[in-house]
Amino acid sequence: MGEENKAYSSLSHWISGDGPDSEIVMSSRIRLARNLKDFVYPNIADTESRKKVSEAVKDALTSEDLCLHYIQMSDLPELERELLVEKHLVSPIHAENGTGKDVFIDDKESISIMVNEEDHIRLQVLKPGMQLNKAWEIASEIDDRLEQKLDFAFSERWGYLTACPTNVGTGLRASVMVHLPALNFTNNAAKLLSAVSRLGLAIRGLYGEGSESIGNIYQISNQVTLGHTEMDIIENLNSVTSEIINQEKKAREGLMNDIKVKDRIRRSYGVLRYAYQISSEEAMNLISHVRLGIDMGIINDVDPRVLGELMILIRPAHIQKIHGRELDIVERDIKRAELIQNRLSI
Repeated sequence: MGEENKAYSSLSHWISGDGPDSEIVMSSRIRLARNLKDFVYPNIADTESRKKVSEAVKDALTSEDLCLHYIQMSDLPELERELLVEKHLVSPIHAENGTGKDVFIDDKESISIMVNEEDHIRLQVLKPGMQLNKAWEIASEIDDRLEQKLDFAFSERWGYLTACPTNVGTGLRASVMVHLPALNFTNNAAKLLSAVSRLGLAIRGLYGEGSESIGNIYQISNQVTLGHTEMDIIENLNSVTSEIINQEKKAREGLMNDIKVKDRIRRSYGVLRYAYQISSEEAMNLISHVRLGIDMGIINDVDPRVLGELMILIRPAHIQKIHGRELDIVERDIKRAELIQNRLSI
């Protein structure tokens, strides 16, 4: 239990579930893409160029009040890199082994600044619940500091220049991670998300681009930054997310007296409490059902924050980190079941 407790205490602040509308919106994220003038983009840069970019960013981020920890990705073993991916602090592509890839992370793991990912700088701020505006305030302040010390690639006509054309302009990608079990139970999620995509928003899975939805969790973000101000983008996502929240709440109200839903929730709880082994995908789906049961008052003896924590702790790298060694798939499934039962008993 000592190793497990250490792992629990290192969970990122955004997982706390303390933010507004946290029963549906798990987290809000603001990400800014920036590049340095007169340097080629990371995907075609040589080692020396990457090092120069890294040193320039490191010098610009030297500030006691930010309290950012500097990490060279090449110094981390594969397991530690995967942990950062599971915490949403770096992208899967940034976790791939390679020279010149760095990341700066604050104590709460709410701020993450990737260096030499797709762009020279990928600054992101994560907040629990529906807090896009607060995340933007923090990201904007850090961006201003960086711009005072670094010469960003910027065009008066096009705005901030980025490796991917869809990020040109503000370089802003705002996103929310939402939990929509009731809309899936009522077979309305696909229809609603299709309507959202027609509004110019992207719908992705738990780990962003290229990932599938697991546990009824979706990431919703803007697709285009060119021709829109930062506040236009944020307010549009705020408005759409507000409607998604309303639709999910209505769906939950409609399920209150549904015997089949209550049975499924309680069966999910039973499996989590007593399974000898369980895969991460099955666990995510069952945890989603139990979390819905808590929010609907069907299950009353579990802290909803525990379910939010478990959605991160049951991932493969976290399971192996807790036990201090590599585990094969069967071992992970057994240890995952034990972890879930220990947490549900607290």
